[in-house]
Amino acid sequence: MHDIDWNDLRHVLAFARGGSLAAAGRVLGTDATTVGRRLRILEKRLGTTLFSRDGGGALLPTPAGEIAVAKAETIEAEVMALSGALDATDPMALGKVRLTAAPSFISRLLIPSLPSLLAQHSGLQLELIGDSRNFNLTRREADMALRLARPADMTNGKVVARRIATLDYAVYVAAGQERHAEDLPWIIYEEAMAHLPHARWIAAQAEKSDRSSPLAVNDAEALLQAAAAGLGRALLPKILAENAGGLCRVDSGDSNLPVREMWLLMHAELRQLVRIRAVSEWLDSVFKLHREQ
Repeated sequence: MHDIDWNDLRHVLAFARGGSLAAAGRVLGTDATTVGRRLRILEKRLGTTLFSRDGGGALLPTPAGEIAVAKAETIEAEVMALSGALDATDPMALGKVRLTAAPSFISRLLIPSLPSLLAQHSGLQLELIGDSRNFNLTRREADMALRLARPADMTNGKVVARRIATLDYAVYVAAGQERHAEDLPWIIYEEAMAHLPHARWIAAQAEKSDRSSPLAVNDAEALLQAAAAGLGRALLPKILAENAGGLCRVDSGDSNLPVREMWLLMHAELRQLVRIRAVSEWLDSVFKLHREQ
C-alpha cells in the first residue's frame, strides 16, 4: 500500500494547474525548489513518473500523473466539503476570503466600504485582487468574483452565481467643462476591449464626432482619471463616478445608454462558510447603499 500524504497531492494539483514549479509555489506559498522536491518524493513513493517533458520541453502529466491529478481533485473537493460543513456549525469560524473584481470597483467602491465589514468580523482576512481577468473559481484562483456579465462557467455545477446589481452608465466630463462638453473629444477603450457593450457605445459616439479621440485606455479607472484631468468625455458607471469628485455628469445625446449587470460568483462548496456568507452579505449592502444614494 502506498503511503500518500494529502499535502503531496496538493503539490501535484498546483503544479498541474500552474504549469510550472514557480507558479505552483506561488499558489502554495512556498518556493519552486520545495515543490520540485515534494513531487520527486511522491514519485519515488509511488514508484512511477507523474510528469514528463513533451517535444517542446513543457512538463505534462503522464498517464499515471493524469490519474493522480484526477484523484487529487476528488480528494480536494471532499476536503473542502468537510471544511465547509464544520465551519457552518461554528458561527465564529472566519478566515481568509480571496475576492477578485475589476480594479476600479475595488478601489472606488469596495475599499471605502471595508471598515464596516472588518469592524463586524475581526477574524476575517479579505484579499482583494484587482484584476479584469476571469479567475478560475473551480481551481481556487479566487473564492469569490464580481463580474460585469452573466458568467459562462456555471455548467459544471461547481460555481454558483447571482446578479447582485444593475449598473447604469452616464457621460462625464471634468468639473467646469460641462458648458462646452459637446466640443470635447471622446476618451475611448483600446481595441482589445472592443467586444464590451460600453466600449462599443463609446466607439460609436467617437465615430460621429468631429474630434479625434486623443486617448484609449483599457480600464474604467483610467477612463475616470482621464475625464477628471480634462482630456475629454467619458462613459462611466454611475456607481463609480457620482462620488469620485472632479467630475460633472452631462447630457449624452443618446437615450439608449448602456446598462451592465454585476454578478457575484462563488465556489458552490464554499457558499455556506461563515466567512463567505459574511462577505456576500456585505457586498449586498454596499451595492444597496449606492443604489439608494
